[in-house]
Amino acid sequence: MSVSKRGKLSQFSIRISQLKLLWKDIKEAIGGTERDFTESRLGHAIFILAVPMVLEMIMESVFAVVDIFFVSRLGAGAVATVGITESVMTIVYAIGSGLSMATTALVARRIGEKRKNEAGVVAFQAILLGVFVALLIALPGILFAKEFLLLMGATEEMAEEGVWYPVIMFGGNVVIMLLFIINAIFRSSGDAAISMRVVWLANIVNLVLDPLLIFGIGPFPELGLAGAAIATTIGRALAVVYQFYLLFRGNYRIKLYRESIRFRLNIVLELLKISGGGILQNLIATSSWILLVRIIAVSGPEALAGYTIAIRIILFSILPAWGLSNAASTLVGQNLGAKHPERAEKAVWITGYINVVFMGIIGTVLILFPEFFIRLFVNETIVLNNGILALRIISFGFISYALGMVLIQGFNGSGDTFTPTKINIVCFWLIEIPLAYLLAITLKMGLSGASIAIVASESLLTIIALIYFRKGKWKLKEV
Repeated sequence: MSVSKRGKLSQFSIRISQLKLLWKDIKEAIGGTERDFTESRLGHAIFILAVPMVLEMIMESVFAVVDIFFVSRLGAGAVATVGITESVMTIVYAIGSGLSMATTALVARRIGEKRKNEAGVVAFQAILLGVFVALLIALPGILFAKEFLLLMGATEEMAEEGVWYPVIMFGGNVVIMLLFIINAIFRSSGDAAISMRVVWLANIVNLVLDPLLIFGIGPFPELGLAGAAIATTIGRALAVVYQFYLLFRGNYRIKLYRESIRFRLNIVLELLKISGGGILQNLIATSSWILLVRIIAVSGPEALAGYTIAIRIILFSILPAWGLSNAASTLVGQNLGAKHPERAEKAVWITGYINVVFMGIIGTVLILFPEFFIRLFVNETIVLNNGILALRIISFGFISYALGMVLIQGFNGSGDTFTPTKINIVCFWLIEIPLAYLLAITLKMGLSGASIAIVASESLLTIIALIYFRKGKWKLKEV
């Protein structure tokens, strides 16, 4: 056999071996692992954590698109109602996300310190806190659902026809809160594969029930927009039941034992302290989204419907990147707990680089072919054109979003939720909303002006986050 042939066979064998190792890693990531993420090779740890987190977020993004896909068949008014409701529901998501940040920071630290039983106690306090907060939100959400729609620019007809959508979504917010918190418990302990399976269950149920309940297929009643809310709530509720089963009966890194189920005021106060920054951080960002929707609503329901569709497509694209960011958050928390601050920082830089490459590719595709994606949901010319406009402009900021979200999650994973809060105040309240008002309404640029404001504020956020992150004070945070 010639030397060249032996060389080619050798290269082929190496590639086969590499593929086998890759497949082995993917199986470990999806099936679950007992790997110690404070000791494993960092690139390997990121891969094992990121694969299920990305898959989890892909399914979450599918969920965001599926709902609007079916609802869009009910007309621009229904789509706009969903957009308005989601803008207000972001308050629930903000609180759930803030509580999840605190849960991640504390659970990851306890796991990094090799104190698994204490991690279980933290998990139970987080669940109690989530249920309490959800009940406080549910009552006003149900009672003032119609007023929310009208306040946010819905017409009287839209509010009358679509009121049950926000009623059901707010009334069932406890399952959203628990889904956020318990998945954060699993992810921060290192069992990201469980969180992935939970979200897949919720969204597969929603995918099946959505058309059945919206359009009344077969024996199911035709519930229209309310059917979409019921499908979503049922899917999430079944997922939460599955989460509790795994917490009590599973054999994973974190488990709720009998001794875990006790009230610990000191832990609840620590959760509130950390989540206060996380909740405020998210409320600042999401309240700016609510105000953006109100600014865009001035341009009419067609502009708002086009924006809503564009945002759903962007969420579909961006959520996998949040999966990567969550991996960085978990690694920061665990490695700080294990007293490896430099390793924690390195995890953020590696994850950020991967995210920038991924989001850069996705952003380029959306800039070049926005019509293809918008047309999947709507053919009405005015709505279509508005959707194309918003999608193309906002996609120009994808590289900035990619690095910014990883840096912010690095802060949050360390337990420093107040630095991102201060950054959000500047970028969203002092820059985004005034700039959007100036461009969209004062200068009469409409949806294009609001979209430009989004890109500008998010890019500034990344620059400021980068400056603060390099200072390194987050490494000294004790939780």
